[in-house]
Amino acid sequence: MQIEHIGLWVNDLDTISAFYMQYFDATRNERYHNATTGFSSYFLSFSDGARLEIMTNDAGITTAIPNTGYAHLAFAVGTAADVDQLVQRLTADGITLVNGPRTTGDSYYEAVIEDPEGNLIELTTN
Repeated sequence: MQIEHIGLWVNDLDTISAFYMQYFDATRNERYHNATTGFSSYFLSFSDGARLEIMTNDAGITTAIPNTGYAHLAFAVGTAADVDQLVQRLTADGITLVNGPRTTGDSYYEAVIEDPEGNLIELTTN
């Protein structure tokens, strides 16, 4: 069994898809739009087969993020040097670094950034 995809509500499909395409080499499908419900989405595909569905609706996202549920997406980007290099690239481009890079208590080397809408992304070693 494997997770088929993760769904993420966003406000701006184009900005978020461009972010994941630029920094994580995602490719996206054609935009899906349901005129009846106002729902739109893209599927973003990554080289290992993982997929992220980013979704919005014409009315905007109106529900608050709950206290439980989605916490972050994690991308294994290679070595510690690869994590450091990507963090430098992201922060040079104005992306917010939340913490790290650092080695955690459970021996992960990681950094946490925010995507353009504040969703947390963990960058870690393979």
